[in-house]
Amino acid sequence: MEPVIAPPGSSPVDELIASLETPAQRADTQTLVELFSDLSGQPAVLWSGRIIGFGEYHYRYESGHQGDSPALGFSPRKGKFALYGLLAEDGAESLLPALGKHRRGVSCLYVNRLADVDIATLGELARRGYAHTMKELHRP
Repeated sequence: MEPVIAPPGSSPVDELIASLETPAQRADTQTLVELFSDLSGQPAVLWSGRIIGFGEYHYRYESGHQGDSPALGFSPRKGKFALYGLLAEDGAESLLPALGKHRRGVSCLYVNRLADVDIATLGELARRGYAHTMKELHRP
């Protein structure tokens, strides 16, 4: 995955937010951008056209495949958000019952809208996941 480099005076993240279909989805996306940026201390960067990421790490599999990925991120999809990096820390499972309405994927969480989840729990999952990724997986 490669981040999209913004030309001067524009922001691909802002353009993505403006392109979302509903005001509610735009508002939830802006809230996630602010929350994840505050927790990570990193600016929002657009990856692969639809993933808003914060920080990055380099991965390398035993097969030799390698690449760069956001340490924390999300993708606003039609009718839901895919949240990445929140399950990286071993203790994440213990927080999921307090999160609220969500669905778990292989490596991500899905939520329909932020009103369905506890924002404090979401923030704690994001904080722990980001810290774990940067400490355990980030290799400059």
